[in-house]
Amino acid sequence: MSDSKFTTPVVQELLDSELSERSPIPSLQEKILAIRNSLRPGQQQMADWQSGPLAISAVPGAGKSTGMAAAAAIAIARQYERSSFRRQLVVVTFTRSAAANIKAKIRKFLRDDLSLPQTGFFVYTLHGLALNIANRHSDLSGLQLENVILITPTQSHRFIRTAVEQWIVNNPDVYLRLLEGHQFDGEETERLRRQSVLRTEVLPELANTVIHEAKSSGISPELLREWSKQTTDEYAILSVAAGLYEQYQNLMRSRDFIDYDDMILAALRVLENDSARHIEQNQIFAVFEDEAQDSSPLQTQLLEILASNREYEGMNTDGMNRFSKHSPLNLVRVGDPNQAINSTFTPADPIYFRQFCEECDRIERLATMDRAGRSTRIIIEAANFALKWINNQWLATTKTNNKQQTADNRQVPFRLQTIRPVEVGDPQANANPAPVGQGLELYTPRDIHHTVELLSQRVIELLGEDPTKNSAAILVRENRQGRWLAEALTPLCKEHKITLYDVGERDRRSHVPQEILALLQFCDRPHSPDYLKAALEALVQRQLIPTQDLNALASLPEEFLYPGPLAAPQPETVQKAARLCRSLLRARLELPLYQLISFLALTLNYDQAELATADKLAERVNQQIAGNSSMGGMLSALSEIVSSERFEPVETEDSEERYTRRGQLTIITMHKAKGLDWDYVFLPFLHENLIPGRFWVPPQSQFLGDFTLSEVARAQIRATLHEESVIPDVSQAWEVAKNLKTSEEYRLLYVAMTRAKLLLWMSAAQKAPFTWSKPDNLQEQAPCPVFPALKRQFPECVMNLGAISNKL
Repeated sequence: MSDSKFTTPVVQELLDSELSERSPIPSLQEKILAIRNSLRPGQQQMADWQSGPLAISAVPGAGKSTGMAAAAAIAIARQYERSSFRRQLVVVTFTRSAAANIKAKIRKFLRDDLSLPQTGFFVYTLHGLALNIANRHSDLSGLQLENVILITPTQSHRFIRTAVEQWIVNNPDVYLRLLEGHQFDGEETERLRRQSVLRTEVLPELANTVIHEAKSSGISPELLREWSKQTTDEYAILSVAAGLYEQYQNLMRSRDFIDYDDMILAALRVLENDSARHIEQNQIFAVFEDEAQDSSPLQTQLLEILASNREYEGMNTDGMNRFSKHSPLNLVRVGDPNQAINSTFTPADPIYFRQFCEECDRIERLATMDRAGRSTRIIIEAANFALKWINNQWLATTKTNNKQQTADNRQVPFRLQTIRPVEVGDPQANANPAPVGQGLELYTPRDIHHTVELLSQRVIELLGEDPTKNSAAILVRENRQGRWLAEALTPLCKEHKITLYDVGERDRRSHVPQEILALLQFCDRPHSPDYLKAALEALVQRQLIPTQDLNALASLPEEFLYPGPLAAPQPETVQKAARLCRSLLRARLELPLYQLISFLALTLNYDQAELATADKLAERVNQQIAGNSSMGGMLSALSEIVSSERFEPVETEDSEERYTRRGQLTIITMHKAKGLDWDYVFLPFLHENLIPGRFWVPPQSQFLGDFTLSEVARAQIRATLHEESVIPDVSQAWEVAKNLKTSEEYRLLYVAMTRAKLLLWMSAAQKAPFTWSKPDNLQEQAPCPVFPALKRQFPECVMNLGAISNKL
């Protein structure tokens, strides 16, 4: 894509006079050019953007986040250079950790490469952006944040359970039909069992799934009920779902609660107003989105409205605002539809990014970042082969089953996109490195215990001699596999002094709430010896004051904090502690209550991840005490979080460092490994019952049939959103759901394979557990279908287990 395919924005920013003196235009142009020339061709296409829509479809390891950060910094620099208005670039991504990561990269480019102020942009998660808009226009959004509480509904959430109970009371006939199932002899014990299953499992799961799917697409309960009239299934699944959704919405409104989907809907309500929409649009010169394959329909629509200067066109049911080559849509979306691995348990659907790519391709605004320097060539070849083989198998199966195939193959697991090695002279150091051994090693152990023996031997060979040189990870499909492996490998790792880090077992209870609570309790009651000691312990732990006898200091709080003229002189270590404690007390008197947690986080010298977690904690606490803003209320809310919740910390790039340390063998799930890489990656237990797996109807709910209500409803809703002419019946919807799951599981395997840089170790044992909740119950297990295909394609990579066994 050439520069001529981008048009210069009508409105640009001029650099103010002071900045112009410090950074003349020719010098800035040279710096921009230097950044551009340091990028790969695909990244350069992003850096060349000046206006209009642009889709970037990136392969794994192509450096899309780095490319986006560089392109964002260049776009900001051009605004400084030319524009007379203060407008901002908005960058959005999927998670808080990714937002923190890309923000740091943009700042580094602005500071180190362009010598510009680290301003002119905002980085948000999609929900953070929506909440910001809704908060600025609370009269239009309908969200009075001081009066509402944000929740994350799950199947077990009390609101979901209450909605189920209210629906049962209001719909006794429909409930009785569900209770009868396919057949029922009226036996009382069986009736009670089915009631329990419906009330605690089937209906809560249906409610949770449909609420997320419908709300994230702007579908109201009323519209869902209209759709249900097009279906004829015996349980009226969509009608039941609409009723549960309606009960949930009524409960939320009556209690002043909101969920994350409400944030997006509130922001869109704001943007329906001409004045508010123009205010928001006039503050933004462009929107850049990372991980675009994980967006839901309404999130996509929100970004397109903000990135456009045209009139609001209303909510489309498919979430897409169509555009043409001349539309003033300043939107850059970067993603990889082949790494969409969240759509079977979140409302994310890769079809919308695929549609965006198709529309951009139609107007010559699609770029592909297909050069990747992460992995050695044999790993790239294996990933490309797996992608093509899976797609071919899917198409062959579809043809064999005489199913109607959509013209654009939207449901094919992968977008046909080949990873290509980088070109000679690539700026990345050690791009496409030489392989270790064959680079790809394929094993068929006798059983899972033999798997551990083979894996252990290879780990010792790779990490034993110089454990500080390289990184390694074992990627598993389930946390239960990880726990079993950690137990099996711990003795060996200790013997060979290899650090073993099981991500699934790490302590998820953040230290941030406890430390903040300790300091706030001291601020509230500074003369309490217990609270003073707890605060001092937190300060010592953070290395803000020297280690000393805290009991002596805490025994006489007043004398420690405010020594009188006759008191003995305090040692310097004590004086330092007293000064810091007094500064906390002064902040308590001088700062508004809602700023205290942020102040304490800065005082404790938190790193980036901890500051983000403290912000999240402050947001949670301030919402909980809305309407009763007091120190007592804040302490009560914090105490509840510390004592009864597993508060999830916000993870930034620091977590990546924690997971990818050299000399460490990390055990991590394939889902959590997305976005990371290691020198050596081990993929054990590649069996068909897990990848691609099968939809399994729990025995306790099989009285309803050989399907689950929630997955049928999800497939029916998505079919309607995808503008299919007829809503599929139960059997068709169940088949669609199974295909969606199969596609996503294969994409998950693709993500796992592309994490490896120097060596990809894959195995499928002949005997393995049917379920990893009973790992000792071994039986013959078929391998993941891709695995035998890889062995046929790469016979030189199939390992001779006889020769290896002789070494053991």
